[in-house]
Order: sequence, then structure tokens, then C-alpha cells
Amino acid sequence: MSISTSSQLVSALAITFSFLLLASAEVFFEERFQDGWEKWWVKSDWKKDEKMAGEWKHTAGNWSADPNDKGIQTTEDYRFYAISAEFPEFSNKDRPLVFQFSVKREQKYGCAGAYMKLLSGEVDQKMFGGETPYSIMFGPDICGQNTKKVHAILSRNGTNHLIKKEVPCETDQLTHVYTLIIRPDATYSILIDNEEKESGSLYNDWDILPPKKIPDPEARKPEDWDDEKFIHDPEEKKLEHEDSNEKLHGESEASDVTDPEQKELQKQKQKIRNPNYKGEWKAPLIDNPDYKEDPDIYIYPNLRYIGIELWQVKAGTLFDNIVVCDDPEYAKKLAEDTWGRQKDAEEEAFNEDERTRQDEYKQDEREDEEDADANTVQDADTEKHVSDEL
Repeated sequence: MSISTSSQLVSALAITFSFLLLASAEVFFEERFQDGWEKWWVKSDWKKDEKMAGEWKHTAGNWSADPNDKGIQTTEDYRFYAISAEFPEFSNKDRPLVFQFSVKREQKYGCAGAYMKLLSGEVDQKMFGGETPYSIMFGPDICGQNTKKVHAILSRNGTNHLIKKEVPCETDQLTHVYTLIIRPDATYSILIDNEEKESGSLYNDWDILPPKKIPDPEARKPEDWDDEKFIHDPEEKKLEHEDSNEKLHGESEASDVTDPEQKELQKQKQKIRNPNYKGEWKAPLIDNPDYKEDPDIYIYPNLRYIGIELWQVKAGTLFDNIVVCDDPEYAKKLAEDTWGRQKDAEEEAFNEDERTRQDEYKQDEREDEEDADANTVQDADTEKHVSDEL
């Protein structure tokens, strides 16, 4: 067999293996938002009576690699948004749960969540809103300078548990892919654009279960425990002014210093590190009697809906390419075939849009300057005419 033939065989086997791997994935829900998407998505009436329900638009956005590759985008500022879709109920027992979607925040400023939810059991989709219980909430959220992070909230027994780690999100105006993977060994990964940004254990990174160890409630700080980190230097010499005052008037009058310079010197009395400092006292840890291992901590037994529920100060968030499946490789391939193939062209479209905006801005500035010059000449002519009349 020639080297060339051998290479072709290896390549063919790799393609076949890849195909079998992807074919073995079970996809519970996938959405590209092609024509007809509204047949299975239900727009909620939540906030409609208050005239605060925002409208969705089926669009590729203001800059895109392909104007025919559309998602759904929020369109109105200061509005609530709620929309959901149902899929056949499933459990992720004994297999990974993969939740992935792409999002583009075209708004440059303003608070705007860009996360999605997985919901279980029975849900009234026409009333789906902020108070509807959910199983998982995942995705980016940006609001001002303080909030620029990925939410990963897992619900158990009616309580929502936030991830304890801070996971930064992307903050530009381009499309990015967000992926959450939960595995049967109770580990997880959070990916952005197919790159792992965070990983760990469901036991450690969420407070879903009570802690294994707790401070001993019976413990008391020993009486001789010194927790003063700094003390006044016992060898410090008193100020000469104070010494003389003490000799003449006693200690009480010596403390009554009126000279501003002496007052400042008093404030600056040197402190030294306490040689007897033992540190901050903490009660010793003991086993928590309420702690119990839960091997099913990763399981969501009756997932059935996917939803988007948001408050947007500034609209312009576009969702697309959603997948819920049991195979991380399938989700990765989907991201590569969508976002991966289009990201460069989208960035160029964005840059071209920015250049056009800059050119228009400069043109407006030039026109304003020309108008200002013309007004100056006109004002001068008017003043001369008035002067001639006088």
C-alpha cells in the first residue's frame, strides 16, 4: 500500500468515526430560526396588559455574514421579553446535558440580559415570565460597569443556586457562542466560542447541598486569645511637651493639647505589630450532621421547555443556533458550522458599518462647521447693514 493510499484510508476512517460519533448524539432540541419558527415558539402575554411586553423581530441583525441566516432579536427599549418552545420531555440521567446558543448584543450601552432558561414539568407558555420556576438559567448579562458576567444558576427544590465563581462574558457587539455542559460525574464546563472558560464540580461551585463541614457551635474563643494585630509601642517616648505638662499639672491636663502641631504628632503615634497576635479566632470545623451525599445532584428528570425571559433597558439582543443535546462534540460541531464559519465575515461587516458611521459623523461635523462659518458671515453682514442704517 502506498503512503498516499494509506493517508487517504486514515482520513476516511477519521471522517467515518466523526460521523458515527455525531450520529450517536441525541438532540432534544435544536433551533436555527428558519422560516416557520413561530409555529412552535409561543410569545408570552406576560406584561402585555401593562403595555411593557416587547416585540421580537426575525432578522440577521444590522451586520452579519449572511442576511438570510436569521435569529430573533429584541426591538424595543425598556421592555420585558418572554418567549418559549416545548420539546419532548427527557432526563439527563447517566448522560451529559449540553445547553448551547449563540447571542449577539448589537446595543453598545445599557443593561440587557442575554441568557436563556431550561424549564421542567408543566408550564403555561402564554403566562411564562419572571416568576415562572425554571431548572437552569445560563448565559451572559451586562449592566453598567459592574455586571459583565455569565450566569449559571441551577435550581433544586424551589431554590435557585448561583455559581460561586465569577465567569466574565464577552462585551463586544459581535456573535458569541455560550455552552454549559453538566456531566454524570457531577462536573461541569462553561465554554465561550468553543473554548473552556471555567470548570469544576457541582458540589464545590454551587451551594446546592449543605456544607460538609461547619464551625463547631459549642466552641468558644479562649480568654487568653489575643486578636489585636497592632498595638501601641510600649517603649514609645512621650512627647516632651506632654512630659513637662505631666510634671506640672498631672496626667489629665497633659492630654489636653491645644497646639495643632502637637495634636498631629499625637495622631501619628507609632503602632507596632503585636508579638502576641494569634490571628483571627475561628471555631474549629466539625462534620455537618445535615450533610448527605447526593449522587443524583446533576440530574434534571423532566426537562421539557426552553425559554428566553429578559428585561432590556436597551434592546438589540439577537439569539440563534440553540441546541440541547447529550453530546459536547455535536454542540462543538454546530458552533463551528455556524458561528465559526461566519465570524470573520461578520466582524468585517461590523467594521465596515463602523467606518460608515465614522464617515457620516465626520461629514455632519464638516456641515456643522460650514453652517457656523456661513452664520458668522451673515451676522457680520447684518451688523454692517444695521450700522449703515444708523
